[in-house]
Amino acid sequence: MSELAPARADVLIIGGGLSGTLLAVQLLRQPAARRIVIIEPRPELGRGEAYSATELGHTLNGNAARMSVDPDNADDLTEWLQAFIAQGGWPESVEQGVPVAELFPPRGIFGLYAQQRLAEARQVGARHGSSVEHVREQAVDLQPLDAGLLVRLADGQQWHATQAVLATGMFAAARTAQITPGGLNAAAVDPWDVAAMRKLDPQARVLIIGSGLTMVDAVVSLHKAGHCGPVSVISRHGLWPHVRRQPPAWPDFLGQDLSLRTPRQVMAALRAQCRLAMAQGIDWQAPLDTVRVHVARLWSQASERHKRQFVRHVRPWWESHHHRSPPPSAALLEKLIGAGRLSIRAATLKQVEGTCIGVRAKGQDELEVIRGDALINSTGIEYDWRRVDKPLPQQLLARGLIQPGPLALGILATEQGAVIDAEGVAASNLFAMGPPLRGMWWESTAVTDVALQAKALAGVLAGEG
Repeated sequence: MSELAPARADVLIIGGGLSGTLLAVQLLRQPAARRIVIIEPRPELGRGEAYSATELGHTLNGNAARMSVDPDNADDLTEWLQAFIAQGGWPESVEQGVPVAELFPPRGIFGLYAQQRLAEARQVGARHGSSVEHVREQAVDLQPLDAGLLVRLADGQQWHATQAVLATGMFAAARTAQITPGGLNAAAVDPWDVAAMRKLDPQARVLIIGSGLTMVDAVVSLHKAGHCGPVSVISRHGLWPHVRRQPPAWPDFLGQDLSLRTPRQVMAALRAQCRLAMAQGIDWQAPLDTVRVHVARLWSQASERHKRQFVRHVRPWWESHHHRSPPPSAALLEKLIGAGRLSIRAATLKQVEGTCIGVRAKGQDELEVIRGDALINSTGIEYDWRRVDKPLPQQLLARGLIQPGPLALGILATEQGAVIDAEGVAASNLFAMGPPLRGMWWESTAVTDVALQAKALAGVLAGEG
């Protein structure tokens, strides 16, 4: 039986989470006819890893005013939420007791918002003769042709694309098989699987590895499942996310002094600004929040040595202070810590055997064995594509079509998002956006970053870049 001829697409987007969906939205707004195809195994577009959560307690870690998917309208989510709530959606929003702009919406509802913006963009695109098709399958291979690219899917389908974009989103460590052995995921409960947690003994001792925002979600999941036993959190530095507050505006001190470039210089200036703010009775989060817009510039111009210094010495504190917890989740953690049910300690994971772990506490030489009844892997995101045991990243690496990004974070690309191959040559028709570009811009996962990248890349794909 002869092999079927490949189907054709003008732009093929691999990944239909937020990144791929926002790129499709921007492409549909371009005044030309295009067949846009999104390869995404999930049943819905716009959700991906981050916004597939269904529990109302799994909220965004930023308030509505900070999470617009429209780079030209910072109030877009706030306006959508106002209408959604007025129509009877999310009646529980009143429990947060704040104006709509300050609400922390559930991630599942945010997914609905992204989907509605896609539906509206489809109508705009239809007037130009453009369309978006969702192919519910997994891309497993990609290879360049004399004209265009050939993408193979897990079910044997083949697609010929003029241009392709790697919008694969985040590889959550809790849900991603890793090439390096360790056994952590084999015995672990999914941090977002409330149904699985309901099957645990309510008094079970739960061990959580990692203390970032995924840990916060895991604790919320346990609470929703009715768990009332002890929870022990282990992480290398013993830090966890601060609560996100709504500080007043603060002068853009980094914008006023472009000589501040190295991690040491920036951190010294930031500490001074925070001390100045607190001396005036202003929340230290005010000056910290001004740094956000400069992160991409600072990271991209930093030397390899300075990047390594940041990751080794600053990153844990940056993550806990900048990637902050939504107030309802932070209040739950504070309550559990105060009740003695939740403990967070600094220790390095050394071994895993089922739900029994071996750790080395900070400053100690001896291995300590901790026995639990359940284990949760909350180590966050796996950015090193060499460690992700999925067909597409491995095939792209094997073919030499990609190379690891700085510090092996994601993959290497040009400023315009063109993927750079193992020989250092930028592709003319293969691009990347969002989390795969973590090594290029450091903060490449936040909604506003992804939205800006989507608009810029759509312009490049349309020949405007």
